[in-house]
Amino acid sequence: MGWLLTERPAERDVVFDEFFLVIGRALYIATGFEMKCRYILRLWRLVEHFRETDDASASLELVARLKDGMLGRTIDALRDVAGVKPEDIPALERARDARNFIAHESADVGALYMLSPRRIEERLGELRVQLEALAQGDDLVSRWVYQIEEKEPAARWLMTDYARVMQGWVFGDHEGA
Repeated sequence: MGWLLTERPAERDVVFDEFFLVIGRALYIATGFEMKCRYILRLWRLVEHFRETDDASASLELVARLKDGMLGRTIDALRDVAGVKPEDIPALERARDARNFIAHESADVGALYMLSPRRIEERLGELRVQLEALAQGDDLVSRWVYQIEEKEPAARWLMTDYARVMQGWVFGDHEGA
């Protein structure tokens, strides 16, 4: 694979600009999912360490030393968090796979000077499928974060169709795919 750009600027077609805007929005959601998973795990480890030691300073030092692992390891560790049910794990794993697609594959369309609108539409179709999986996992962890921060379960009416909301925001007015 050679250069993705040429010395002369690639044609800046509206379709191409829209594609990269969509990918950027999807990446924003995917990154947020990963950060929420890490937040939940860190908080859980802090609470568990404090329960075991009753030492706030040592617990805070532990959190400061915790390294952010890869999302797969974070989700594996979430299996031990109270309130995470075994039936929640498949949704988190599908969301992890969707996050990985978005972060590592969604913008892989080759050189811009060879990019066709047809290839963009194919990739956007794949992205729609992945966003559905990401929405399910992100909705789950968002509810947990809400419960942690608000000290009450998130009511169902707070977010009734997160996948639709996510698709609408990521794709905006894009009618294709």
